[in-house]
Amino acid sequence: MAGDRADSRLSKRLILTMAITIKEVAELAGVSPSTVSRVIHDNPKISEDTKKIVNQAMKKLKYHPNAVARSLANSSTKTIGLILPNSSDDLFTRPFFIEAMRGISIYSQNNNYNLMYCFSKSEEEEVKFIRNYINSGWVDGIVLFTARKDDKCIAFLQEREFPFVVIGQPENGDNILWVDNDNVQSMYNVTSYLVEKGFREIALITGPEQFAVTRNRKNGYLQALKARGLKKNMNLILTGDSFSEETGYNCMKEILESPVKVEAIAAADDFLAFGAMKAMKEKDIELPIVGFNNSPRSSFQSPTLSTVDINPVLLGQNAAELLIKSLKGKLIPFKNVIVGTRLIERDTTAKY
Repeated sequence: MAGDRADSRLSKRLILTMAITIKEVAELAGVSPSTVSRVIHDNPKISEDTKKIVNQAMKKLKYHPNAVARSLANSSTKTIGLILPNSSDDLFTRPFFIEAMRGISIYSQNNNYNLMYCFSKSEEEEVKFIRNYINSGWVDGIVLFTARKDDKCIAFLQEREFPFVVIGQPENGDNILWVDNDNVQSMYNVTSYLVEKGFREIALITGPEQFAVTRNRKNGYLQALKARGLKKNMNLILTGDSFSEETGYNCMKEILESPVKVEAIAAADDFLAFGAMKAMKEKDIELPIVGFNNSPRSSFQSPTLSTVDINPVLLGQNAAELLIKSLKGKLIPFKNVIVGTRLIERDTTAKY
């Protein structure tokens, strides 16, 4: 009986010790759980004052890190997690994501890193996958493929202090690793190109306003009109709920059925342009149009589509390089990379 009572007391002490979590230590110390983890692993980036506060909290709570867990935590998985904002069906019909993933793969493989990816249908689902990646310890860092207004994924990763990079220019991105094109300048160039061809009533078809790429390309369009002395006409700006062909088709139908005069179209994505071309064909109308992304299909369209090559492979390579160098603790002289673009003139504008 005495032995049973001793075993019981020992079990209770073990249960009490195991019940204390890093989260509780973090709350007492007034820091994030990831900061506690870094203190446990003696990360040199954590200040001595913070280490002292966290160690005092662990001592007060009688928290003792598991040696095996520490060993596992100190070893790199050599794996990068990719969060793709698309369904599995859409993923393989939109070459941008495939090409960007190819660029990430090239750099990652050359540096002995593996890739793990998931795709989702909503921002909330993306956050769920990110949480799973972090909590499971499967990946060392994460690549986001888009930047939104009030981005929940970025906010969650910053809160957890988990390494990540964004393909796209985030809001308040001074302390965030990101790569992108100069989307303002690129659409400025497209709009100016159409103006130089003699067009004045230029419509703009874009995707959802929540995405930075939409806002930046819209700004480029407006800046070009202003620089060329043209008045903006909000009736010529159509913002769709996606970057799909269906959205481009519906937006173009709306333009053609309205009394507004249109002479040319700038589309913020090739798939928007494909849809717009379908709507024009149904009405037996042909207007000059320029897309974005240089999708393989753009050179097989009839007529072939003028478009902007945004170099997604290089976007992916630069994203992987920034993230992996950061994970290796290498000095990064800059936190963002701008990849150049080029306008490819094809049939939809060449003859004008």
